[in-house]
Parts: sequence; C-alpha cells; structure tokens
Amino acid sequence: MQVYVKGSVAAVEFYQKAFGAELTKEFKNDDGSYIHAELDVFGQVFALSETQEEEQVSGNIMQFGLHFGQGNVQNIHKAYEVLKEGAKITHPLGPGSYSSCMFNLIDKFGVNWCLYE
Repeated sequence: MQVYVKGSVAAVEFYQKAFGAELTKEFKNDDGSYIHAELDVFGQVFALSETQEEEQVSGNIMQFGLHFGQGNVQNIHKAYEVLKEGAKITHPLGPGSYSSCMFNLIDKFGVNWCLYE
C-alpha cells in the first residue's frame, strides 16, 4: 500500500496515532517532507510519499480496507477516533451490511479507508 499526500510529515504522525504504527523507514526531501516513508500498520507496510502534483488525478480512486476479524473492535474504534478528524465520513462507526463494527471515510489527507470486523 502506498499513498501520495500533501503534508507527508503530518500524515505520518496522524497514521502513527490512528494505528499505533511504527515508522520503519524514512527518506526525506530537502524541505523535510518524505520522499518515502514506511509505517508498520498491523504487520503490513503502509508507504507514504509527498505528492508533487498540485491536484490529485480524478479517476485514481482507491480504498484501503482493513479487515480485523471478530473480537478486534478496539483497533477499529481507536483508528476511527483519529481518522474522523477533518474527514468526510461516508459510513459512521457502527454496524453495516457485512460487519457488526465498521466505518468508511475519506480522511483529511484524501485517503479512503474502510475498517471492519
């Protein structure tokens, strides 16, 4: 998984808080933003880079889905409490058609998330 965002340093800190993620690799641009950063998100590499594009390209839409399985709602609740800040929430935290605990949102960096049990 890799995303390109504006404000990569703030994004890394945001995702560390949301997922309790560890920054495992980092390579920075001269301005301090990330050329490439890797976070350990529940055993998966989540890579992040500062975008050089002025605007995101329409049509390049992707959603990151994390399935936690039964009994792991605490991870979903923690992530939601952080990710909802400045987000466009398309399905608030709660039951859904295929999960007893889930949410969908586009976070303040433009990343589309679906976390579910």
